Amino acid sequence: MIRVTIDAAPLLFRSAGVKNYFYYWTRHLLREARGVEIRLFPFLDPPAWLDHERSVAGPAATLARLALLQFINRFPNDLAGWSDPRINVFHACKLLNPPRRARLTATMHDFTSWTVPEMQRRTNIRADRLFADRILKRADGLIAVSEATRSDAVRLLNLPPDKICVIHHGISREFFEAGPNEAGAARSRHGLQRSYLLFAGTIEPRKNVDLLLDAYQGLSQSIREEFDLVVVGPRGWVPESTLARLLDPPMGIRYLGYVPEQDLPGLFAGAAAFVYPSLYEGFGFPVAQAMAAGAPVVTSSVSSLPEIAGGAALLVDPRSEAELRGALGEILTSPAKRERLSALGRANASRFSWPECARQSLRFFERVAG
Repeated sequence: MIRVTIDAAPLLFRSAGVKNYFYYWTRHLLREARGVEIRLFPFLDPPAWLDHERSVAGPAATLARLALLQFINRFPNDLAGWSDPRINVFHACKLLNPPRRARLTATMHDFTSWTVPEMQRRTNIRADRLFADRILKRADGLIAVSEATRSDAVRLLNLPPDKICVIHHGISREFFEAGPNEAGAARSRHGLQRSYLLFAGTIEPRKNVDLLLDAYQGLSQSIREEFDLVVVGPRGWVPESTLARLLDPPMGIRYLGYVPEQDLPGLFAGAAAFVYPSLYEGFGFPVAQAMAAGAPVVTSSVSSLPEIAGGAALLVDPRSEAELRGALGEILTSPAKRERLSALGRANASRFSWPECARQSLRFFERVAG
């Protein structure tokens, strides 16, 4: 029996994509495990729900676990190893003093702190670089969530390519199953009266929301009278000027803020198109989710996004307002193009399966355990 302990600390934090990953990934690992015992650190039960804004544990349990995590990280020790001496593999995320007897692995989500450091908080950059030194460079095996992330890891950190296994994220079945009923319910719940162009993601500099707002406002009046721009996502690290544009927007722009996970499939399915002009992504969950729900996609031609889009989206230079505006005008004025991209996107999204992600991950753990 191989015993794998997964550092699932992001389930205790306010988080978006990484929390999404750990929620669905760990649930499917537990379902698919055959001959592999999966445990969650710090002493977590399998998560029963996903809320990006709140911990999966109660307040007291969350504080206790965060205190334990901070204590282990602050002083050199093998406390995590003493807690379960039978661990074969420890998969790190926030823990910097992993069990010494276990093989060490981790998932590499992105390299934002290296590629666009001007768009990251200094505390995040310090934490990412410390994790790279303490965990990534020591690891016996690593998962990259895209070929682009694998390439960044080799180029930026000089990590051995043969230690890195590319395993794409999955997309939950609710996105594939969303249809007119779910779209209608989401529109009603959020008061969306007109057809809409959708953006979903944490509001932070690298998501390029200011350029999107400029491009939308530069569209012809006839397009803006037919299609609203609906922006969905919690406030992250964002300039006050960007936030002011969202909180007091001109006619046609709606900012919904954080939307619960269960509402997202309907919002995606009801969109005339989905736009995601991010400047850098390790994977790009929203692009794959939009495709699964049948929304035609406009996204960036950089980092992992062409890989995830798989030829089923309009790709633009995310630093060109004119190019983005042209793509939006093209997709919003052509029902035939939207229908074609919707069909291509659904087919492309079928590549992203949580059960398959879990099965590949279990084989990865078995190889690392030897």
